[in-house]
Amino acid sequence: MYNVILVILLTIIVFFTGKLIKHKSLYPFMPFRYDFRKRRDTFLRALELLSNIKAKIIIETGTSREGLRGSKSQGAASIVFGKWAKENDAILHTVDISEESIKVSQMEVEAQKLDTNVFLHLSDSVQYLANFGDKVDFLYLDSYDYSEEVEVQRLSQEHHLKEFKAIEKQLHKNSIVLIDDCDLPGGGKGKSVIAYMIIQGWKILMKEYQVLLLHKDSSYFSKENNISKS
Repeated sequence: MYNVILVILLTIIVFFTGKLIKHKSLYPFMPFRYDFRKRRDTFLRALELLSNIKAKIIIETGTSREGLRGSKSQGAASIVFGKWAKENDAILHTVDISEESIKVSQMEVEAQKLDTNVFLHLSDSVQYLANFGDKVDFLYLDSYDYSEEVEVQRLSQEHHLKEFKAIEKQLHKNSIVLIDDCDLPGGGKGKSVIAYMIIQGWKILMKEYQVLLLHKDSSYFSKENNISKS
């Protein structure tokens, strides 16, 4: 009987230890219970970079639809970067072509008391970006849902490239670009835009489920070179 109880206890311990290892939170920035899983590390690095450059203008394409409830599945970027914006006197503009997505996201933004720093825009993202007049410190690309269909993959990749080209003139040497859903069959959302960006002088800083890029002239790389020479 004692051995049976011991086996059960060990099984329970192993199970919850495994769950804890897989759980990747943004604590203390976000409550520990929210699991950002495959996006956690790139989110953390992006947040660090945002602070380093004292970012003021953030743009997200593809508004988060489930708020923090979708931290594991969708990333909840509107809330994550919206919270950073509120704490650092910055502005997040998030754009989506879906009226339902905007409606639901607006409720989440208000529930988190982020509506003074997060502004939602119902629009085609390419058109919105083409008409955006301010310099952009951080660009987060996550629109046009990806799927297993090859044609949808192609259209999604083309769309993300169009988005970047539409806002490219408003980016500066210290701008940060993060692209979601890249580690997927067919190259993910970022396949075409990343190839274009590299030709334009951008460098990959992190390549995981998401890809994080900085321009080669970024002060980040200047600091890295100075450190390596010292």
